[in-house]
Amino acid sequence: QVHLVESGGGLVQPGGSLRLSCEASGSIVSPNVMGWGRQAPGKERELVANAFSGGPTTYEDSVKGRFTVSRDKTTNMVYLQMNSLRPEDTAVYYCYFQDFTTRERYWGQGTQVTVSS
Repeated sequence: QVHLVESGGGLVQPGGSLRLSCEASGSIVSPNVMGWGRQAPGKERELVANAFSGGPTTYEDSVKGRFTVSRDKTTNMVYLQMNSLRPEDTAVYYCYFQDFTTRERYWGQGTQVTVSS
């Protein structure tokens, strides 16, 4: 079992920046992948940024060049730096941890990000 706690959401104007943080605890096994998904009202949850324990990162097309995912394996933290935010980035953002071998995935409770003037 893995427990995840996010922080850092809020209200920001278009073009602004936010940094989300997430701490994982529990049965942290490797190899794994940690990252972020989001769910906007009326839409399905989508993965937006993924950081593999071996180093590579991947992004959903709409956030490439604006979002950066990073992780600190010594503290089991994962971060999402979001720049040039747009109103369509408004969503609840969820941190996740996935065991790469079993594919079992755990989610945090979510943090609201609202981009509005």
